[in-house]
Amino acid sequence: MALEQLKAFLQKMQNDQQLKAEVLSSSTADDVAKIAHKLGYEFSGDELLRFSGKKVGKVTVKKNDVPGEYN
Repeated sequence: MALEQLKAFLQKMQNDQQLKAEVLSSSTADDVAKIAHKLGYEFSGDELLRFSGKKVGKVTVKKNDVPGEYN
């Protein structure tokens, strides 16, 4: 079920430039999942990360590896 929700969200994102900009400015996969949840889509950040490298329509999910901060 979550995979279908994720795919539906990605389909919507490719046709909605404002949504795409919001997703691209997100810091984490959990942030993207929260955006999707507000729009009625149910999937987790972890499920989004596991979808990395896959493509839906014109959207390819890509995990960005960002090193953590060190104090």
